[in-house]
This record gives sequence, structure tokens and C-alpha cells, in this order.
Amino acid sequence: MTISETVNASARSSQKSSGRLPPGDVEFYHREGYALFRQPVFAPQQFERLRAIFEENLARYGHDDLDTMHLRDARLLEFLLSDEVLDLVEPVVGPDIGLWSSHFISKPPRVGKATPWHEDSAYWNGLISTQEGICTVWLAMDEATPENGCMKVIPGSHANGFSDYEEVDRAGNIFPTQIKASQFDANRAVYFSLQPNQCSLHEARMIHGADANTSDTRRAGYTMRYFPTTSKVHLERIPWPHKIWLARGRDHAGNRYENRNKMTTKRSDDETATRS
Repeated sequence: MTISETVNASARSSQKSSGRLPPGDVEFYHREGYALFRQPVFAPQQFERLRAIFEENLARYGHDDLDTMHLRDARLLEFLLSDEVLDLVEPVVGPDIGLWSSHFISKPPRVGKATPWHEDSAYWNGLISTQEGICTVWLAMDEATPENGCMKVIPGSHANGFSDYEEVDRAGNIFPTQIKASQFDANRAVYFSLQPNQCSLHEARMIHGADANTSDTRRAGYTMRYFPTTSKVHLERIPWPHKIWLARGRDHAGNRYENRNKMTTKRSDDETATRS
């Protein structure tokens, strides 16, 4: 059985028991590379607590230094390892889930740079055994619209993950490169308009980007990234200090988790209860 078949079979099974995504959305995700969840991800008080943590770190570190904030602020693990998020991820990743990374992304009004067309997988090449199955949850902290630079994607573009890139002007872009225009049809772009506490999910190989914020309102989001634990993370190849967490289920690839012996996963709890 291939990785895709394993993930899809696990996703179909887990969706019946704990998934928050309807079966049609799960099928759409695997076919098109993304799904939209236009319901509250967290309860109101919990989301306001997360937003307060974001605002605190934004004031401390600024708009451009908010990557892997959970390595600096352990309070974020409450949200990254929560059932509210993992029950969205499990139907598309499978029952055994690792926390790969997270990133607060904030585009100030009028001055926010564009995010060039890219694939997350291109930046993670060689750091994990396969890019297949990695899922990013993009949680809206503010309202996200085309005017303030919401995410845009090319549907069905997640089959490759390693397109040809060219340089762009750093003055107006977050990244120094973008996918060459000849590699895809930008006219097929779908924009992800979201209200605060709603989210999108997309596969790591998906071609996506975002326009500059030309509005009078800030656009901020929290990316929460997960991988199937059948994949091997090569921590020794990552050129900066990095840690991964076992978010749910069990490991299958000999990964080294920060919390391997410090937590009991939801699935292990369920299994123990069943045996009792």
C-alpha cells in the first residue's frame, strides 16, 4: 500500500469517529489540495486567549520575527496540540500526527509585502523523508480578504511540490523567489476569505501565495503545520534549532519527539480506557 493509500484509508476511518471535516471536504482536500472550515475552530474564550498571546508576542518581537513561536512561548502548545485542531487534521493526515512547526504571519495595513507563489515543500526539501501528507492549518486571527492579502491557491497543484523558481524583488515580497509563471495558470487562483477563528487547510506541495495588503486593516493568521508520523524528520539537517512533538497516536519512523515520554496522546488514552 502506498503512502497516499495509507493516509486516505486512515483518514476515512478517523473521519467517521472524530473528524470535524465532512466526508465531502476530505475528498475535496485530497483531490484539490485544500479545504475551508468556515466555522469557529476554538470556543470564543479560548480563541481570545490565543489572540492575546499573539498580540503580546507581536508587540515584543515585531511583524517579521514570529516564526516557530511555540519554541519561545510554550503556552501555544495548548492550541497546537488541541483536539479542536487535531480533529480537523486527522481526517486528511491520518491518526498518527506529528507537530512540524507553527508561524504567526502578520501583514500590517498598507505596508504588508506580497507572498510570492511558492510551495512549502520547496523550502523543506531534504528535511523530511517525504512532503506528501504534510498539512498546514491557517487560522485567521483577523478577518482575511483579497484586499488585505488573504491566501490564494491554485487548485489541484499539489502533485509535484518542486516547481522551477526565479528571483523576485525583495522590496515588495516576503521571499526572494517565486514559481515561474510558465509552471501554472494564475487565472485559476482561489482566494481564501475567512473570518477570525475560521481556518483553511492545505497540503505542503500546494502552489499558493498572497497579495500585498493594500487595505487599512491588518491581516494576521497562525499557521499550524502537521505531518504523518510515517514520515522521518531529519532534525540533524535543519540548520536552526528545531523540535517536533507527537501530537496524536504513535510514531512509525523513529522520530525524536520533544514530548515522547511527557504526554499521553488522546488515542493512547482511548486505548487504555478500552482495555479497562
